[in-house]
Amino acid sequence: MNYDLNTEQKMLKDSARKFFSKEADSIFIREMAKDEKGYSKAIWKKMAKLDWMGILIPEEYEGSEMGLLDMVVLLNEMGYACFTGPFVPTAVLGVTTLLEGADDKQKKSILPKIALGKKIVTLAWAEESGQYTSKGVNAKAEVKDDSYVISGTKLYVPDANNADIIICAARTDSSSENSEDGISLFIVDAQNDGLNVEVLKTIQGDKLCEVSLNNVKVPKENLVGEEGKGWDILKKVLLKAAVAKSAEMIGGGRKVLEMTVDYAKQRNQFGQPIGSFQAIQHHCADMLTYLETSEYMTYQAAWLISEGLSYEKEASMAKAWVSDSYHKLVALGHQVIGGVGFMEEFDIQLYLRQSKTAELAFGDADFHRELVAQELGL
Repeated sequence: MNYDLNTEQKMLKDSARKFFSKEADSIFIREMAKDEKGYSKAIWKKMAKLDWMGILIPEEYEGSEMGLLDMVVLLNEMGYACFTGPFVPTAVLGVTTLLEGADDKQKKSILPKIALGKKIVTLAWAEESGQYTSKGVNAKAEVKDDSYVISGTKLYVPDANNADIIICAARTDSSSENSEDGISLFIVDAQNDGLNVEVLKTIQGDKLCEVSLNNVKVPKENLVGEEGKGWDILKKVLLKAAVAKSAEMIGGGRKVLEMTVDYAKQRNQFGQPIGSFQAIQHHCADMLTYLETSEYMTYQAAWLISEGLSYEKEASMAKAWVSDSYHKLVALGHQVIGGVGFMEEFDIQLYLRQSKTAELAFGDADFHRELVAQELGL
């Protein structure tokens, strides 16, 4: 593959860099971490005007019909700015789930509203066990008259506190010995009776939520895809989301490397910049190695997805490598900058927090190494 960005991608990258530098500086990022909602409606509307919510949405549903590779370019810049909010839950998780499983009526009802920034969507799949496998889905959905009735508790649901729609995974059949069978996906109105959302406290201040469903009624027409076949959809969605999260991490890694190199050039010890010392140079070289290998693996996985090629192994390889590499990269940056970097006034601590949450999102490195082993037939 050609790793160079095309003209449109370069324009997207440049416009995103300018947008976030103007609208979402580090002061804003700190404010959003403490904010109850965690995002700005004004900025959300501006992002919608730039057609960012519709990057993955086909033109027939008011989107710009680009690919995941283009989305990765944008998310790289979001990660560079340490930007959080309901964008990934909506424009990646929500959109991808609907594209993979929804019928045309559901797509026409929801996707144009997402593209125009009028609907926030998220995906609820993980539960108390914290497992990202099908065995972790234990919420129940039972048929009653013309509806499904869903009961259970979902954890770590991104931006459920802001969502208009929560796409929820629940078991409609528990009789099969194969845990992947019997899982279904439902479009749930966030205002439904019996649904309660509580924001969890996180290290980054991003809005991960506990969603409790107590006999929540959902019309049968809100079933996404075939009943009992929801895990086939979820597997694809979560792998694509893992690649998207990897893109955020490499953006953050680029910013940490820049901050570290700048500090090494300016900080003097023994009458010379600390960047002249071999140990500091080697730390920075290792940081660059972690960053560029992460970039290549992430862009390769995104390219395969955009081209409609097999991507399962490469997606998991990317998430496993980038999760570990970003953690190590930030740690090296802290070693160069020293203890002062842990002070809230310094921006590098924002990226340390980002690295800790991002490496766990959509499966950590060990989880994805297991998937790679499965792809190898082990």
